Amino acid sequence: MSTDLRHRDVGAYALGVLDPADSFRFEEHLADCATCAVRLSEFAGVESTLAAYAHPGGGIGVTLPEPPTAGLLDRLLDSVAAGRRRRGRRRLRLVAAAAALIIAGPVAALGLQARAGDDDDGTVLRYAATDPASGVSASVALQERGWGSGVGLELARVEGPLTCELIAVGKDGEEQTVTTWAVPPGGYGMPGVEGHEEPLRTRGGSALRGAEIDRFEVRTLDGRRLVTIEA
Repeated sequence: MSTDLRHRDVGAYALGVLDPADSFRFEEHLADCATCAVRLSEFAGVESTLAAYAHPGGGIGVTLPEPPTAGLLDRLLDSVAAGRRRRGRRRLRLVAAAAALIIAGPVAALGLQARAGDDDDGTVLRYAATDPASGVSASVALQERGWGSGVGLELARVEGPLTCELIAVGKDGEEQTVTTWAVPPGGYGMPGVEGHEEPLRTRGGSALRGAEIDRFEVRTLDGRRLVTIEA
């Protein structure tokens, strides 16, 4: 029987007119249905009223069927409440996990945790710098992978519109582009600029390993250097 039809059985169950098989199936449904549990509690008053009409002054000998087992409703409501508490704790765990990502900064937010199958020891290196001329500040998180280095970038106090790139510069002078992005007119990480207070967070990768990298540079695509981060 469908769940919708099970909802309709609550009145018959409260009055005890379901046959044993239907009563058993309804009780299974009731254990997971908060709506029917509430409706069942509402029928408790109806049953008492019908009993009063059935025995006015004790003169009419009409006997109503046996009501549901004593204490069943309390147990079902307790079960529903426990389920809600479990769902609430799960939501709290998800909120806590999201908060941890925010607090941990670019390393966690950019997914630079160790991954199965990668040839690395899980070590994350962090570097930061602020350019005195442009005022742009940047922090880089680097973790070695089997294929090179995973790189996370957090960038603030950069005004747009611009198109930029993060360059990894090797100790031998080799340059590799880690990632590129566009800066909107309001910029990123601009205190007091509504809607643009948050820094840019992005990530990319380089074939250079950590020991081979001398520095990172944030540049515009026309070659202007915004900030240099020594590794």
